[in-house]
Amino acid sequence: MNTAEWNDLIKTLLPILYWGLIAIGLTLFTRRKMKETYDVPLQQFARATGSVAKGDFSVYMPTLHTSDKLDYLDVMILDFNKMVEELGSIETLKSDFVSNVSHEMKTPIAVIKNYAELIRNGNLEEAESAEYAQAIIDASVRLSDLISNILKLNKLENQSINPEIKEYDVCRQVCECILQFEGGWEERKIELTTELEESANVIADENLMELVWNNLLSNALKFTEPEGTVRVKQWTQDQKVRVSITDSGCGMSPTVKAHIFDKFYQGDPSHSKEGNGLGLALAKRVIDLMEGEILVTSEEGKGSTFTVTLPAAGAKEKMESERING
Repeated sequence: MNTAEWNDLIKTLLPILYWGLIAIGLTLFTRRKMKETYDVPLQQFARATGSVAKGDFSVYMPTLHTSDKLDYLDVMILDFNKMVEELGSIETLKSDFVSNVSHEMKTPIAVIKNYAELIRNGNLEEAESAEYAQAIIDASVRLSDLISNILKLNKLENQSINPEIKEYDVCRQVCECILQFEGGWEERKIELTTELEESANVIADENLMELVWNNLLSNALKFTEPEGTVRVKQWTQDQKVRVSITDSGCGMSPTVKAHIFDKFYQGDPSHSKEGNGLGLALAKRVIDLMEGEILVTSEEGKGSTFTVTLPAAGAKEKMESERING
């Protein structure tokens, strides 16, 4: 500009214009990148959260970058997608639970209604009246058991029941539970064999564990054909007390076994009128609270074995002592 002898005003304005255009270009470029990187994704995020708030759990937001170049916004989007997925699962479980409860309640209520109408219409012989009255009683008991189990399971899952963990003899408890079903064994001519130690102390809630043994023994009795066999075995191994209940019943397919601890699941429809599909779910939750384990082995046509494992009394102290001394 000096060589060309440009005007001093032009010499002043031209650099200003040059750097002004550069500044405008950088500003527009930065604004565009901010819009692409933050404004648009955040607007999409706001719309997605609005949809979730209205109950749409099918929302999914793609990340802005590939997995090897994630930034904090991508991490937030991944967490959001995971949250929506979990909410969708909970909503599905809730819908299934309500549907199953409604179905399970509908059956005994229908039985009570139908037999009550028959009794009201009269013209029944004494034997028929007694039969219908007993059917109403049985349906009422089933409905009561269903509601009771739902409440127990809800309290256990929400941890509103504080387990009274203490040391007690599980052999004594199992024997007492077996005696409660003595009439059922004799009526169906089922051969019951037991193999228990004289005593075996565990650390658990005695009242809650009674629910477990009663459920497992009830199932063994229910699914074992007349003149079949049931075997109850208890042994102590590796600071664990194990109790197995084996029946010679119909057994389970791999598909049924995979869902046996699900709420309301009943693998054998022929026995559905004898239960509500909550017993094993309740038992599993109790044993989880006791820091124990329940396993099932089964084969169709060859019966099933449920094995419960509980911490033996003094197990934790013994393991800590061995760790220190070892």
